[in-house]
Amino acid sequence: MTLQPLTPVNCGSLLQPGCSLLQLDGELLLFGQKGWPKRSCPTGIFGIRFKNDELKLKPISFSNDSSYLPPLRCPAVCRLDPYDGLPESYLIHGGRTPNNEISTSLYHLTMDSRGCNRKLTLSCKEKELVGEVPEARYGHTISMVQSHGKTACVLFGGRTYMPSEERTTETWNSVIDCPPQVFLFDLEFGCSSAHTLPELTEGQSFHVTLARENCVYILGGHSLNSDSRPPRLFCLRVELLQGRPLLSCETLDAGMSISSAIVTRTGPSHKYIILGGYQSDSQKRMECSTVVLDEKGIHCEPLEAPKWIPDIVHSRTWFGGSAGEGSVLLGVPTEGRPSQQDTHYFYHVSFQEEGKEEEGFQGCSQESTDYDSTPLEDSEELYFGREPHELEDCSDGEEDTYNEDDEEDESQTSYWIKCSLGCQVDPNTWQPYYSTELYRPAMIFCSRGEEGHWVHAQCMELSETLLLRLSEGSKKYFCQDHGGLPYQEMTPPRKVLPLKRISLKVKERKTPPTIKMSPAKKSFLRRLFD
Repeated sequence: MTLQPLTPVNCGSLLQPGCSLLQLDGELLLFGQKGWPKRSCPTGIFGIRFKNDELKLKPISFSNDSSYLPPLRCPAVCRLDPYDGLPESYLIHGGRTPNNEISTSLYHLTMDSRGCNRKLTLSCKEKELVGEVPEARYGHTISMVQSHGKTACVLFGGRTYMPSEERTTETWNSVIDCPPQVFLFDLEFGCSSAHTLPELTEGQSFHVTLARENCVYILGGHSLNSDSRPPRLFCLRVELLQGRPLLSCETLDAGMSISSAIVTRTGPSHKYIILGGYQSDSQKRMECSTVVLDEKGIHCEPLEAPKWIPDIVHSRTWFGGSAGEGSVLLGVPTEGRPSQQDTHYFYHVSFQEEGKEEEGFQGCSQESTDYDSTPLEDSEELYFGREPHELEDCSDGEEDTYNEDDEEDESQTSYWIKCSLGCQVDPNTWQPYYSTELYRPAMIFCSRGEEGHWVHAQCMELSETLLLRLSEGSKKYFCQDHGGLPYQEMTPPRKVLPLKRISLKVKERKTPPTIKMSPAKKSFLRRLFD
């Protein structure tokens, strides 16, 4: 096992506690970054690359028919291995937004396509649940179980805000444990049901769940009611019978006092490594454990931990996620060092064998995002002038690498000013209204005045079709504050008559006219002027 420091390249501020790491089609993805998505990556999902001890991010695009996915912190994330002909995918439920709003949505994230140069495109679909739907929460878990040829998702735990009728001025933003109910729902129809089991007496959050076939093991967790992390271990069995499913729970002895731990799988079998977490509010759990699931149950054994450096040992907090099989991306705060530009140190922890580690770190493991790491199909070998061996040493599209220095400070660009006197759009509670809105409310330019100004399309009560028609560039729009017609045709250009062409030839000059006078008249005029 190794502990290798990483240097973030213009991306250290995006990785914050509460973010999640996903692995799709051999690529490592970052989800739930700090703040709202940047303009250079409106989807909010980045690809992570480890190369030459550096940590780099590159934006990942979504398909055109994808749903909007906000940057959720501490959601329930479940990996779905390929089954029944379906590809690998992820389920994402709940979580907190950067504005501290708690989500109730369920998203299904899959790979949409691979571009001609191996560029990854994702597809995100929002799933609607019906029946006994779980309330908004974060810090919970979701797992997949299989029983009698059927599959279902198990959701448990988490925290939510105190009910509005119970809030006071002092406890307005207080959170509480969700009731200790188990929610069961299927992905095909979205039918959800809530189940109460006598063994689960209090709510818990930031626990660990591991699933095998029809069993879900719930390990550790923190309870707000007792403010404790008791060494709990539950075995939840789900029988997907015809009609109503049957759930049972068993309390086991080999528990573990831990919360907010990092779990990484070490192979196709049900073998996992648990790293990090907290034993109390002021004490990190520095030990590592190996967990194996088999037909007989769950087996936990201690594992030799990496040689922690002083920065990790003395840090108050740490966070991270699985970076592939037997790999973990770990972050610790710099904690008041003004000489450090980044707010966190990052490390790559690998539990693989030495030979496999080097091969996986440089080549074909999930933490490497080199385009030549995955064999190409015949239809995908399109490099546009580049041979496959040339991709090994290339920068792999450095122009797509995220650089936070290229971003404008949105707090200084006055985007969120009140666009009009009757503006009703609140950026702190905004949710997508138009399908054209990716990461902030749609706006339209008011042509009033010399410079004009931008107004929210929702405030002006513009339909999406009208918004698209006005955005084509052939219209002039005037907001309600300026009166007049809502919009009007652009003034047509003035018709200018073509000029008559005149030949540039020099005209023949005529001799000056002569006045015929008699000699007497000439004599009279001469005497008159003399």
